[in-house]
Amino acid sequence: MTSLPPQLQQKVDEWLQQDPYQPTRQEIEQLVQAGDEQELSKRLLSRIAFGTAGLRSRMAAGFSCMNALIILQTTQGLTKYLESFYAEKGNLEEVKSRGVIIGYDGRYNSKLFSHLTAMVFLSHGFKVYLFNKIVGTPFVPYGVRQLGTVAGIMITASHNPKQDNGYKLYWDNGCQIIEPHDQKITEHINQNLTLWEPLKQLFDSYIAIKDENERSAFVLSKVQDPTNQILTQYFEDIKQYSFNANKTEQPEKEKIVFTAMHGVGAPFVAQAFEAFKLPPYVSVDEQNTPNPDFPTVQYPNPEEGKGALALAIQTADRVGSRLILANDPDADRLAVAEKQENGEWRAFNGNEIAFLLASWIWNHYKKSHSKEEYSKCVMVASTVSSKILKAMAKAEGFQFQETLTGFKWIGNKADEELKAGHTFLFGYEVEIGFLPGDISLDKDGIRTAAVFAEMAHELYASESNYSLGKHLVNLYNQYGWYVMKTRYFFSTPQKAKTIFEAIRTNYPASITYKDKEYKIKSIRDMTVGYDSAYDDKKAVLPVQPDSQMITFTFDEESLGGFGTATLRNSGTEPKLKWYVEVSDSDRSIALNKLDQLTEAVIQVFIQPDKHGLEAPAE
Repeated sequence: MTSLPPQLQQKVDEWLQQDPYQPTRQEIEQLVQAGDEQELSKRLLSRIAFGTAGLRSRMAAGFSCMNALIILQTTQGLTKYLESFYAEKGNLEEVKSRGVIIGYDGRYNSKLFSHLTAMVFLSHGFKVYLFNKIVGTPFVPYGVRQLGTVAGIMITASHNPKQDNGYKLYWDNGCQIIEPHDQKITEHINQNLTLWEPLKQLFDSYIAIKDENERSAFVLSKVQDPTNQILTQYFEDIKQYSFNANKTEQPEKEKIVFTAMHGVGAPFVAQAFEAFKLPPYVSVDEQNTPNPDFPTVQYPNPEEGKGALALAIQTADRVGSRLILANDPDADRLAVAEKQENGEWRAFNGNEIAFLLASWIWNHYKKSHSKEEYSKCVMVASTVSSKILKAMAKAEGFQFQETLTGFKWIGNKADEELKAGHTFLFGYEVEIGFLPGDISLDKDGIRTAAVFAEMAHELYASESNYSLGKHLVNLYNQYGWYVMKTRYFFSTPQKAKTIFEAIRTNYPASITYKDKEYKIKSIRDMTVGYDSAYDDKKAVLPVQPDSQMITFTFDEESLGGFGTATLRNSGTEPKLKWYVEVSDSDRSIALNKLDQLTEAVIQVFIQPDKHGLEAPAE
């Protein structure tokens, strides 16, 4: 064993001094014995950052990873910040009595991490609501609002690879946190790295129990179990979003295939279908039981399209179904695919799914409300999502609001509109996240699955050979052909920064590619708060200095219609994402313009060959 550099040795000593969990202590000890300086440096010299998405990283020993010590330290910091926040508001006495709600999914260590989170709050006198089994992410933000807790924590890494896990935080309004909560929590984490004595005593008692069921019983005996209350109330509340459940004459029902993508959604979507009085879905048996190894998919992400849905397609073809619904592993997102008349399967993108849902929700709202009420209705979409809802809002008379990327912004905008006395109908982001209604304010793949299934059944029954694809054509003909391409390149943060800095150094007035010039009308750079569309050049949306995002709006006269392109880095994965959208009254013209503009944006701005960026497999 060789000696380590002083800084690294200091971090090794710090880890071994702080970490109370023997398996991860041994990991670091083994790396020291092996003299693996590179791996030790990667794990110990930087600390996983607590952001507005909470925490998300691979599970391993070390300050940069997800593990028991990080969970304990993070929760200590969160606990102290909650006390500080409510003390400033003069409501310190209610923090502990209102408490927190905690849920977990089916990934490796999710149950353990939820128990550790609960023990931190318990050791500091907080009331803790802890689900007694794995649940979908949507039940935590719903539970926050139902129980009136000061926060909610969901242990999940959503659709990330199997080696990852995460810690997702909701504030007392049931929305994901936004700035400056993340910075303040980070400060309190750094001030509370040493584990509290009451916590260490509780942890020692817990870890001394060798039987897993007895460990669970030890924790559950000290918390409130919200499982039955929250699930019962949730499935009662979502009935308000069913427009056909109480009809005496039901439309003819077709078979619908559902996959949980090895996640938690299967039983909950089944209950949602039952609440809507829909026939049971056809299960993709290989994928509907939680499995943290995700054995049948390369990535447990239904947004990847037909490749991720291969088993669902096989099931649908076998049983004669033309519709597939899919949750991601924590059941907060929904993917949809439909078999077309030519026998090919079409995976709808997030904009198309949202357009179908928005039209369905709006048309049913109009049936039971007066025109005077329209102007108080609001739909919300992230800035990288399609502007089709904006066009729809202009034609129909409701409000459309745009937010920054991420459901933290969509949820908080919905909360803001509700507090202003407005009616929130629907929100979405193109990455297949949808929010119908306001019983909770984060994306929800469970109730969205039921809403979408009911809509599909009615559309299929409306006329012979009618389909979702045909219905989309009718909707686009009505409101305009807004067509978008969105994908990503695998990229390191440094490569992404280089690309964005090159653009930022000299904002272009136009781009030229294959002898065609695309004039740029305005540029919005949310990293620095720049927006050339305004006289003062200041962005209206909140500045995001810790992320990269630039939007180009192209001159409509030179493009022959609306056109935008947005580049951004992912906050949770090593990806540089791009979104290009154009519009036209004619579909073929719109698609042709989209192909040309997309190629120009990628080759002029991203330059994947120059920067060595790899595109995902189709």
